[in-house]
Amino acid sequence: MSIPFSEGHHPDLALRGDPKLQRLITHLSTTLERDQVVRQVTHDLKHKIGVDRVLLYYFYRQWKGQVTFEALSDPQFSIFGSTGPDDCFNEDYAALYLAGRVRAIADIETEPIAPCHRDFLRSLRVQANLVVPVLTSQGLWGLLVAHHCQSTCIWTDLQISTMQQGAQTLAKSPAIDTRGEGLI
Repeated sequence: MSIPFSEGHHPDLALRGDPKLQRLITHLSTTLERDQVVRQVTHDLKHKIGVDRVLLYYFYRQWKGQVTFEALSDPQFSIFGSTGPDDCFNEDYAALYLAGRVRAIADIETEPIAPCHRDFLRSLRVQANLVVPVLTSQGLWGLLVAHHCQSTCIWTDLQISTMQQGAQTLAKSPAIDTRGEGLI
């Protein structure tokens, strides 16, 4: 049974008049749209480039981030919520990614990388690592990362460009690029 509303007292009209509620609804809508875009991109990339894990490392404040999405070949490879090696990622690395750096590591054991970085990748069961920045008009929003966990990998130009296209898709999404909070 529906309750009749007198003219001008429809619940939709009352909601429109509450600015806090409108901000909440807009925020939830944007978040759901962003999540859907990120989920689609990470899952597509995992299949297209044939890796064990594709993840989004989102910077929630200056050079502090967290794995907020992942697409996995097997649930055992989950690192959801991982925050990364804070002592390794600093202004110098951030500047490289802000400049568009793409980092393709075929074998973490033979690549000349910082010991803290190697130890961190080992702790995540990574054997090969591919990282591309997600650059929005506001700056470095996050890192899109692909991992081989069961073998090393010489990354092909096609795999690298596919990851870059995925990062560009994320960066151009209105649900990602128009948000100002949490961006560097």
